[in-house]
Amino acid sequence: MPQIQILNPDVLGKPLGQYSQVARVKASEFLFIAGQVGADRDGKTADGFDAQCAQTFANIGAALASQGAGFANVVEFTTYLVHSQDIPRFMAYRAREFPKLFAGGAYPPNTLLMIDRLVREEFLIEVSAIAAL
Repeated sequence: MPQIQILNPDVLGKPLGQYSQVARVKASEFLFIAGQVGADRDGKTADGFDAQCAQTFANIGAALASQGAGFANVVEFTTYLVHSQDIPRFMAYRAREFPKLFAGGAYPPNTLLMIDRLVREEFLIEVSAIAAL
């Protein structure tokens, strides 16, 4: 079992959303999950940002489960958004859904980046993850 400490050192200030500043990890293995987008396993793209956000995290959950892991194993996310106006929607999704995924509010660090576009024009969000096993 990995030892994962999710930390918010006072010297860094309070996070601006549902994430933490630091993850300290002792693990025997790491799982690197490629960026997931708002398309299901058949390639159908979810309609709208909120639906794509939900599908993206469902895909991450499925990738984790395929390796015998869950969201408690995640130690870092990197998030890519195409439109800056989706930042409030992304924050609202995390505020609503992350308490269900992460016990006790121990949210992994997340880097949020704005980019010009993703691999397909209709994709609005992509999230990659690192998990400790």
